[in-house]
Amino acid sequence: MAKVKKMFLLGLMALVPAACSEQQAGTGQEREGAQTILRQVDFAQVSRGGVLFAKHCAECHGDNAQGAVNWRQRDAEGMFPPPPLNGTGHAWHHPQSTLFDVIKEGSPVGMGRMPAWKGRLSDEEITAIIAWFQSRWTDEVFAAWYQTDQRAKAGL
Repeated sequence: MAKVKKMFLLGLMALVPAACSEQQAGTGQEREGAQTILRQVDFAQVSRGGVLFAKHCAECHGDNAQGAVNWRQRDAEGMFPPPPLNGTGHAWHHPQSTLFDVIKEGSPVGMGRMPAWKGRLSDEEITAIIAWFQSRWTDEVFAAWYQTDQRAKAGL
């Protein structure tokens, strides 16, 4: 079986050991059919992302990234409410570049009310926020997302 290295982001900030330094990383493996995906954890990045998420994102997406209950239904103004980012919504259907761009540039016109965070969050902070919410994804969701991300990187 081929092993593929990829970011693994731990499930809960509370599980991040205080003793871990920024250079330390843990790993977990997920099964994806016959392929094993090796996820690497940057505990400091996930922790930083959780703090940033709580400060900038939780108001709309919920403390646990659960999103709005009716996130699939347009509201009276034709906009979609904030989706879950915890792996139960559609965020995992999008490659890393799309997740990053939506946070940086905001919702596509007419789709939602996500503000553009460009100029308010650095690229590193946006990446840390993505790391945090991806850390909440199940192994199966992460494996499906990983395939999507790899196809996007290959231009497929």
